[in-house]
Amino acid sequence: MLKTIRALFLSLSVLVLAIIAVVSVLITQSNGKIISSGQIRRYILYVPDSYHPQTPTPLVISIHGFADWPAHHIRVSGWNEIADENGFILVYPMGTNFPLRWLAHSLHDENGNPNLDITFISDLIQKLKDDFNIDENRIYVNGLSNGAGLSYLLACTIPDQITAAGGVAGAYLYPWSECRPTRPVPWILFHGTEDRIVPYEGGSSERFDYPFPAIPEFASQWAVKNQCNPNAQPLPSAGEISGIRYTDCKNDADVLFYTVHGGGHSWPGGGGLPRWIVGHTSHDLNASRVMWEFYSKHSLEK
Repeated sequence: MLKTIRALFLSLSVLVLAIIAVVSVLITQSNGKIISSGQIRRYILYVPDSYHPQTPTPLVISIHGFADWPAHHIRVSGWNEIADENGFILVYPMGTNFPLRWLAHSLHDENGNPNLDITFISDLIQKLKDDFNIDENRIYVNGLSNGAGLSYLLACTIPDQITAAGGVAGAYLYPWSECRPTRPVPWILFHGTEDRIVPYEGGSSERFDYPFPAIPEFASQWAVKNQCNPNAQPLPSAGEISGIRYTDCKNDADVLFYTVHGGGHSWPGGGGLPRWIVGHTSHDLNASRVMWEFYSKHSLEK
């Protein structure tokens, strides 16, 4: 009996080690790396077949969430198909630590210096500009959850490198008082009313004791920062999804905010996220396609 128990324990131990090994391979899957702030940083790059070195090409940076990883975020967001259809380059940067994450809190956070991730994205942009004919007037960033929080941080700190930003189920924890962009940055947001991880109405969630901002207020505050007309206009509804648009903004830096009624902590129109973790994923609208339509209207070129 004792031998049987030992054999079973050994088998389970081997199985656990095998699972850890497989997960480690999956989350570190990448096809590119750079040295940034003295560290090896990784990413997945996607270049559509239509790319031509003589043509300035837009760049979209899409950032995974907490405990996610680039290869999985590709499936979640569905961006590659849109890149094929519209001819832009995609890059999916990888966070650090385990589970993977982004340092997107205060610059004075004792738990980690966000400047490391800001520098990484800036270095990554420069690397891609060196390797490809990137249209520096059309560089866009977006992310999910903690990745959307980094998108917000980048819009606050390096707006000269970011044309427009987007966030899905965003954890916008960088202090508003520290966000001082040198130019208005167009923004597009999506958030579910039943998000149990990053609450739509703000405050701490059932999983994280953080002071998350109320998302409608965050959108309106960004509109104020962009000097928009405070009276938002309704966007066409799509089933479970309604939206508003702040217009008449400085430099045409409009702000769009989509509410997913009954939606959870997920990417509208996407996949790869289990319902028992994130809640309901709406397919009444494809967030990536709507984001690209928004991005395509914005350029730094005057």
